Amino acid sequence: MSVTKFIACSRMYNVSAGARARWDDLFAWLSGQAGVALDIIAYASPAPLPELWKRPDMGVVFMCGYPLSRWCDAGRPTILAAPVAAASWAGGRPYYASHIVVAADGPIKSASDLTAAIWGWTVRDSQSGYHAPRRHLDELLAGNAPEQSPVGPLLNPTGVLEALRSGRIDVGAIDAYAYELLALHEPDAVAGLQILATTKPTPCPPLVTSPYAPAEMVSALRQALLRTHESQDGRALLHQLGLVRFALPDLADYRILAERADAVDQRLAVW
Repeated sequence: MSVTKFIACSRMYNVSAGARARWDDLFAWLSGQAGVALDIIAYASPAPLPELWKRPDMGVVFMCGYPLSRWCDAGRPTILAAPVAAASWAGGRPYYASHIVVAADGPIKSASDLTAAIWGWTVRDSQSGYHAPRRHLDELLAGNAPEQSPVGPLLNPTGVLEALRSGRIDVGAIDAYAYELLALHEPDAVAGLQILATTKPTPCPPLVTSPYAPAEMVSALRQALLRTHESQDGRALLHQLGLVRFALPDLADYRILAERADAVDQRLAVW
């Protein structure tokens, strides 16, 4: 398949206007460093992410690790690199987690209250908004059934925040890196929230490219990403995004996401 122009999209992490602007800055810089023309797009919610990940013109696009772990056919996107966050939960690796959050003035006051809470979830193919909190709750329940039915789909972190503030749900999970970006660029969005727990770290969403991208383009983009932290300009861009560098994960690293989801399926049917 012949593609003449490729896109860049931070949809998973353009959680505010400020965050999107900083990602656009990084993509523009990356385009120049790699010598690859990129059409930077928003692909705003609620446009379906699975359709974005099937586009033959993907140049640099964030993709959730869970659907990547389930992708079996030859059209699977190619991993370029994954971000390494400065936050402690990343542990200096391309890992992330989910914050289990409640309204500070809401009914849930401690982690011991979570088994009786009304949980919200984003979409079922989301690691951070569905599978991570589901596994966390499964461990808390220790074989017991949840007392309340969950609420969803809430689509994204914004939907979770809105449902918490309206009282529609008692607790929700927000991608810990998305939370960092909101705290950096739109602190009012997370004001009044309390983090009760943070899930165990797992491989974070990578930046991917189309399987139809030329090999020389893939190499140029990957090397530019992996070397971002080596220049003053690159470090400044990373700092604005709460990152320290990009790293190259192995596709096999993501298999654990599907394996853990399958294990919880056998115990937590209500979700």
